[in-house]
Amino acid sequence: MTFKPVPVWKEAPFLRLIIPLMLGIIVQWNLRVPINISWIISTAIIILLLGFQFSKPFIQFKLYWLNGFSLNALLFFTGVLLTYYQDISHHKKFINNYYTDEGYIIATLEEPLSEKEKSFKALSTVNAVVINDSVNNVEGSVFIYFQKDSLLPQLDYGSQIIFKKSLALIKNSGNPGAFDYQRYCAFQGIYQQVFLKRNEFVLLPNTNENALKKLLFTIRAKTVNLLHKYINGSKESGLAEALLIGYKDDLDKNLVQSYANTGVVHIIAISGMQLALIYGFLLLLFKPFKKLRFVKLFKPVSIIITLWLFSVMSGASPSVLRAAVMLTCIVIGESFSKQSSIYNNLAASAFLLLCYNPFWLWDVGFQLSYGAVLSIVIFMKPIYNWFYIQNKILDFIWELIAISIAAQILTTPISIYYFHQFPNYFLLTNLVAVPLSSIILFGELILLSISFIPIIAKFLGAILSWLIWLMNSFIEHMQTIPFSLWNNLSINIFQVILLYAVIAYFSAFLFFKNKNAFHIALISLLCFFMVRSFSFWQSSQQKQMIVYNIPQHGAIDFISGNNFLFKGDSILYNDGFLQNFHLKPSRINKRVSSSNQVCSLLHGNNIFLFNNKKILIIDQAISFVPSLIKINVDVIIVSKNPSLKISNLSTVFNCNQFIFDASNAAWKINKWKQECEQLHLSSYSVVDKGAFVMNVD
Repeated sequence: MTFKPVPVWKEAPFLRLIIPLMLGIIVQWNLRVPINISWIISTAIIILLLGFQFSKPFIQFKLYWLNGFSLNALLFFTGVLLTYYQDISHHKKFINNYYTDEGYIIATLEEPLSEKEKSFKALSTVNAVVINDSVNNVEGSVFIYFQKDSLLPQLDYGSQIIFKKSLALIKNSGNPGAFDYQRYCAFQGIYQQVFLKRNEFVLLPNTNENALKKLLFTIRAKTVNLLHKYINGSKESGLAEALLIGYKDDLDKNLVQSYANTGVVHIIAISGMQLALIYGFLLLLFKPFKKLRFVKLFKPVSIIITLWLFSVMSGASPSVLRAAVMLTCIVIGESFSKQSSIYNNLAASAFLLLCYNPFWLWDVGFQLSYGAVLSIVIFMKPIYNWFYIQNKILDFIWELIAISIAAQILTTPISIYYFHQFPNYFLLTNLVAVPLSSIILFGELILLSISFIPIIAKFLGAILSWLIWLMNSFIEHMQTIPFSLWNNLSINIFQVILLYAVIAYFSAFLFFKNKNAFHIALISLLCFFMVRSFSFWQSSQQKQMIVYNIPQHGAIDFISGNNFLFKGDSILYNDGFLQNFHLKPSRINKRVSSSNQVCSLLHGNNIFLFNNKKILIIDQAISFVPSLIKINVDVIIVSKNPSLKISNLSTVFNCNQFIFDASNAAWKINKWKQECEQLHLSSYSVVDKGAFVMNVD
């Protein structure tokens, strides 16, 4: 097999443009380049470029490199400026510049209430801050949590409320390896949150609605009601909603985990796959008419309108909008030129999306969607050409397998980095789930279109219910097969880069028969295993105590080498969600597994001797008799709201480090911290500062 090299850089100019833009975005977020300097340099570059264009031809020829360098520098600072101004905290009317505890806040709910376990949640826009009868218009968004109450007024999208309560900053748990929720919210312009009881806010008579958003929420509500009406079973209807419109509030958590563990979670995350199916269906519809002249104009316009209508009707989520922009660029590129470069179309769509929101560069969905499409474009045909199959059905099956294999090549490093697992049976699950979900998707669209005929809709709904049940059962069964999941994988960003170097240079060797590329691939692979081996050695030497930040729970890991012993609330032993969210990321990051016998750890009742460090856990009210000789303790951990005074403890124990975990009430923690400060003792609040990590030498 021969593979003709394609001059990608010449045929895809947007590939050259997007790289400096991305570098500017990354540099600005991490280094915070002063905005004045950015504007001065950008202006100087523009003047230089204009002067270069009007200079004499021989100067342009002699200094051709200067033009390219200046253009790349301008794109770099464009990324810097876009990132700066996208961050709402830099806006003059940002709420933090006006709000004080004495002010009243007027806010508008930007979505219908979403029900949580103990509250209702809604993203809200802060419209104004009222201080001493002075109304200040502000910008900013907050998460508002409403206490569940039978007397809660009717709140919906567009409702306006006024309240006076301190806004709390959104903070990370601080647990090792945990998801950076604070950064995730900051990228969406959300820095604060507040919890309101029924008597802590007033519903205003006026509403503040956008006609288009109101229409979208109305359509979503009607679609959800129709699917609930005709799709039987809570699991089935919940998945139907997610598959068609991306509505995930009714999804079963265990079912989502099953889809993730088997490598088909992309099915229930409405984005590129659903739009690609519709795009492919439209191409089939227009195929018989491709020789007609009017089709050349009508076809791309119809496809683009249909894609965007579906995107809007499905809720216009960021993931589906990104896919719509990507496919729109592909359609436009192919319409203007038969030899249009798919790489240029992809790069152009990514360029536009990053100009609109530079923070999407860190979005996992953005990375995976472009990684999957690019991977399919590069590797699908070479993989498909491994075999020539005459039977059309078998050939179609092999094509699906080739697409699944190709998509995994560039997405696997990202998936392992973020999700720490790899589904070993992804080929089989995709081979069944993708075609089945495609049938279900088109079936749901037909169901909505004929919902005004109840008899037919009920019959079709029963068929769809059975198909969804069949797909769910298959996925859940695949998860139970031995070795279905390779989990607890941990790689850092440097290892991700090395993996991509291996993929890139090994592919260059296979496609272009470049021996130097093969040598570089081997060197990159050797470096990867050396870095990985070093990280395993580091893990084998670690000795740590971690007091986790889990709201209303106490949890401690004693880590020695690759083993850990857990001490905490009994519910944490059985609650899979709490374990996966709070504890598992840390244990994967530390490369440890559970062991009842951790080296150098002795304990009796609540006293632990860990590598010559004496640790006392106080989780109940205890009466101490003062002694002339104090007991030496290195760390005292206070848990579960015991009734005690630090002053009384200090008469019995000689300890300079007190830790208050997240199972304690906030007012008690503040009281204990004040006592420690008065006694000149060191204190650490897990709730305020995140998990406490102590290296035990």
